[in-house]
Amino acid sequence: MKKILYVASALAFMACSSSQNASKNDDANVDQAAKYAATITAKDLGTHLFTYASDEFEGRNTGEPGQKKAVEYLKNFYVKNGIASALGGDDYFQEVPAEWLNKNSRRGNLKSSENVVAFIKGTEKPDEIVVISAHLDHEGIKNGKIYNGADDDGSGTVAVLEIAEAFQKAVKAGKGPKRSILFLHVTGEEKGLLGSKYYTENPLFPIANTVCDLNIDMIGRIDDRHKADPNYVYLIGSDKLSTELHNLSEAVNKKYMNINLDYKYNDENDPNRYYYRSDHYNFAKHNVPIIFYFNGTHVDYHKHTDTPDKINYELLENRTRLVFYTAWEVANRENRIIADKVEQKKEEGK
Repeated sequence: MKKILYVASALAFMACSSSQNASKNDDANVDQAAKYAATITAKDLGTHLFTYASDEFEGRNTGEPGQKKAVEYLKNFYVKNGIASALGGDDYFQEVPAEWLNKNSRRGNLKSSENVVAFIKGTEKPDEIVVISAHLDHEGIKNGKIYNGADDDGSGTVAVLEIAEAFQKAVKAGKGPKRSILFLHVTGEEKGLLGSKYYTENPLFPIANTVCDLNIDMIGRIDDRHKADPNYVYLIGSDKLSTELHNLSEAVNKKYMNINLDYKYNDENDPNRYYYRSDHYNFAKHNVPIIFYFNGTHVDYHKHTDTPDKINYELLENRTRLVFYTAWEVANRENRIIADKVEQKKEEGK
């Protein structure tokens, strides 16, 4: 009897110790996530955006000189921060041929363009890929006016840069993500989601190995519905393909940010149909779980007045950190999130 009691006591002690260790590990993971999220700042986001959405980049029209300057800016950032190309070597550009663009676009004669692809290799599950995306292009110059596209989608673009830098700082400290992360800047979104379509048809990593796409398209402004309570972001698509991703997203927000997650545009009956109108949808068509982060439209949407001085950088910081925390959790959790639903809708485009 004494021996049985001793064994039972020892097992209880071991279970308690294991639970305490697990709790400590969870706390350590929280502390690490918060540590690197804190490196994402309104100041740094603003520094990037006042350059990226400046007149120098001429509205970043697909295939035009301003867009070429934009992709060089993105490449130089990744090189400077020691973040590798997903293609290997010093080539960060996935070429999108003019012939392919014009075959797939309904919007005129387009020149060749490129997606920008940077990559952090996972420490434990390198073949599982978490994609963080934003579109790098905008409307260019119309009637002599430059459409700078600060919110659309300069805000998403610089958010991806800051998220990448935060993960890279974790790598340098020996805290790199368990799964690999692809930082994907796609071209031709304004021409019909073309860059993301090209990537998903010509993926650098198997679509079957792609865990999810966290897509950021306009997160720097406030729409009319939220002027009284601006601490919000619209989430679209988080529950369309993966219940698990949706629940994870909710839990991460509650733990770290407490942003009002507004699902108004996630309603299948919403007439705006935003779920089908940004780059995440090309992943969703291949049954890759997605989340689309969006601040809604505003008076400067698709106008030359969408300039970086109108961005709310505190909100941009908060929303960018939310995406980082979500990516951190997806990349570091023990099991890959499961897609328990199937995408059945047809492509509608932008």
